[in-house]
This record gives sequence, structure tokens and C-alpha cells, in this order.
Amino acid sequence: MILVTGATGNIGRELTRELAATDAELRLLVRDPARAAALPERAERVVGDLDEPATLTAAFTGVDALFLLTQGIGTDRTSAAVTAAEAAGVRHIVHLSSLHVTLDPIPAMGRWHHERERIVRASGIPATFLRPGGFMTNALDWLPTLREGNYVLDPVGPGRYAPVDPADIAAVAALALTRDGHRGKAYSLTGGELFTVAEQVRVISETVGRDIEVREVTTAAEAVRFRFPGGAPRALADAVTEGFHLMRADTAGIRTDTVELLLGRGPRTFADWCERHADAFRPSGDPNELS
Repeated sequence: MILVTGATGNIGRELTRELAATDAELRLLVRDPARAAALPERAERVVGDLDEPATLTAAFTGVDALFLLTQGIGTDRTSAAVTAAEAAGVRHIVHLSSLHVTLDPIPAMGRWHHERERIVRASGIPATFLRPGGFMTNALDWLPTLREGNYVLDPVGPGRYAPVDPADIAAVAALALTRDGHRGKAYSLTGGELFTVAEQVRVISETVGRDIEVREVTTAAEAVRFRFPGGAPRALADAVTEGFHLMRADTAGIRTDTVELLLGRGPRTFADWCERHADAFRPSGDPNELS
């Protein structure tokens, strides 16, 4: 039995579909079953919450392998999941971490992930660590300003990175969960193309057929707004600001060939992702307009 946490998120949805196409027994940990209604029917749903450890026993009972995704600040959710996994006799954890843990020095965002990795390792349960860089889906954070005034805030200027499609992360996770040879491994995952924000925006613009303005960010507050339009706790805001500062300085970028080595194909391109999500960048009712 494989248990998937974060099943309704960008990675979890893709992973559930990947695993549903195999013969593996599949269970989803969900807080709200309604949000999982569109996921494959054959996946069992169990209601539980990593913020409420007492709700996890039923979800983890009989589980052999766990996909563990914990978000936000701190390590409480990771600790709760690992404790439940130990009690249930889980034999393998595939843990979503971050490329930030490979940097020296490790930035704040990476330190949280590093500590979560430490908790998983300390359990003694064999683990595989997936360390992706920035997600292609982070471009969806630009929707508020696109709809407000057809512009995108750019906090990184000349900095480059290789965004990865969550579908590729999910494909690697499915491989690690269902095939031998991945326990004890850590995989740094990126896309195959290096971009500045302006270059990404150009791809979106070409996809939807309209020019989009790029406005350079000049303050920390604007940088946080770029990533979290609805606001963020102070610690998270500080970590995001630090991350953007480091990205601005990295004009070379980090790109790995891990996705291709593991999956036997190149990573999905940002242009392909934009084609699949083009409607998200257009207002409802008019597929040819952004604002």
C-alpha cells in the first residue's frame, strides 16, 4: 500500500494519476474529500491532517511506502508523519525536499527542508529524497497582477533558474515508490532550460498571444507579493526575500540531467507547460485576453 500526502496539490495530483496507472494499492490522505473528487476513483481516501497527529493512525495502517510532502514553516508536520510511519511499520519514505539544501551556505528556506530530511533519516526508515528547484507552476503566482494590469513583478532580474514541471517530479516519485534501487538516494531535479523571469514571461506572452509587461521589483515587500500575493508570515517572507536575493546573484543557474537519467526522456519544457495551462492566463469567458 502506498500512501500519498498532499494529494490535491500540484505534485500530488500528478503523482496520484501516475500511481493509479500501476497495479499498486493506493491511498490518499485528505483533509477535505471533496477536493479529491477529480482524482482517480480507485485511490482510497482517508480523512486526516498532518496538523492533527491523532487523525493519522487509520491513514497509515497497512502502508508500506509513503510519499511525504509537508509545506510551510517548521517541522511539526514532518515529525507527525514520521512518527505515524514508524508506528505503522512503513518501509520506505519518498520525501519531497528542496534544491536549497544543496547550497552552501544553506539559505533559510533550505534549512527547514534540511531539518525535515534529518527527521526522516533519524527514523531509520529507508528514504529517497527528491530535491526539486523552482516549479513551473510558480508562474501561476503572477495571475493577480496579470489580471490587475497585465504585468508581472520581477524580483530576480538577470538571475536564472531551470523550472521543473511538477508532472516530472511526480513521475520520479512514482518511479522511486514502485521500483527498486532508489532507497538511500537523493535526487536534485530541475527542468532542462534556464530562464530569467522576463524570458519565462515572453514564453507565456507568445502562448496566449499578447504582450505582457515585466516590472522590476525594487523592495522586499514587492518581492514577497510576487511569490505570495495574499501575504506571508514574517519568517516565510524573510526567507523568500533572501531566496530572491540569491537568485538575482545567480546569473548562471543550476540545471541537472537527473530527470532524463531517471525517466529515460528529457524533462517537459516550459512552453509545453504554458500550452497546457494557457487558459489560466486568460480571463474567464474570453480566451484571447489577459485583462
